[in-house]
Amino acid sequence: MYERLNKGLERVIKVAHEIAREYEQEYVGTEHLLLAIAREGEGLSGQVLAEVGASEEKVRAAVDRLIKNSLEDTWVFGRLPGTPHFCNVMAKAIQETRNLGSKEVCTEHLLIGLLLERGSVGYEALKSLGLTPKLIRDKVRTLMADGAMG
Repeated sequence: MYERLNKGLERVIKVAHEIAREYEQEYVGTEHLLLAIAREGEGLSGQVLAEVGASEEKVRAAVDRLIKNSLEDTWVFGRLPGTPHFCNVMAKAIQETRNLGSKEVCTEHLLIGLLLERGSVGYEALKSLGLTPKLIRDKVRTLMADGAMG
């Protein structure tokens, strides 16, 4: 089965590229994906973050604490390459789509994928906010059962 990305996830990936440029980084990493989910605030992942008190400001502060020493001045043009963690998160999001029985890869699958990619900045930031894969899966299932849109 081939899963396709829904429009919300496509938008989040585009915003992640913009955020990487804002940080003047020449790659897109898990931290940019997480910040894009927090910034967009839409779909199930936005609802989940809101319900657990992970505002864009809190997420940005957690990410900034983790990467403050690695920021460098660079000029970036065009599409940015994804880090190995980024690629792993996308693969895990696709697997999570299958696990949840969805036909499209959505932002909630990406959020769970971020929590499954140990060692990445996105994972560490979410962990520092007290989030776990189980907590996010439970929130996603609850919101899906309540009829929330992804």
